[in-house]
Amino acid sequence: MHKSKNVDHIVFDIGNVLIDWDSERPFKRLIPDDEKRAFFLKEICNQAWNTEQDRGRTWQEAEEALIVDYPDWEELIRAYRKYWIETISGPEPGGFELRDELKASGYHLTALSNFSADTFEEVSGHYPALLDVEGLTISGRVGLIKPDAEIYHYHAKTFDLDPARTVFIDDSPANVLAAREQGWQAVEFATADQTRAELADILS
Repeated sequence: MHKSKNVDHIVFDIGNVLIDWDSERPFKRLIPDDEKRAFFLKEICNQAWNTEQDRGRTWQEAEEALIVDYPDWEELIRAYRKYWIETISGPEPGGFELRDELKASGYHLTALSNFSADTFEEVSGHYPALLDVEGLTISGRVGLIKPDAEIYHYHAKTFDLDPARTVFIDDSPANVLAAREQGWQAVEFATADQTRAELADILS
């Protein structure tokens, strides 16, 4: 992939772009019953609850808040963090390879991702290639979260980005839209090949 005259910097999301994340994965083992598992992940340890850890709430605070309301589910509530690393199956197919192609082409690369601070420490210990960028903004470390505008402003200021000369790659439509609203170019990641093709048009 060649170096564009119009783009300097490419920003990668991490979950489901560089690594394959699925919150249900450990609970297929822990809660074999499909209906019970669906209830647990929709009504108890749901995405809204998990988002607050990505925003900076500690796991201890998060667990205690739920256990008050769902005391019979305490063991499974605590299992969410205990077995969190099982939510990662491995690298997202082609994600690291795409990133490395862009690095070899001369682009500045950083990462901007929603993660709790401690789960990012854990996953980056398993996949140190996540750290092979010029810098990272991890939501739980900075107390800001996508798709709020403030985290895009923070990242741009921290790494001296010109939004118009930056491309953001994320699997979430809401996060992609928010980046565009802040003046960034952006690609919604579905597969590495699809993203590579869309980037080729942007970088041509």
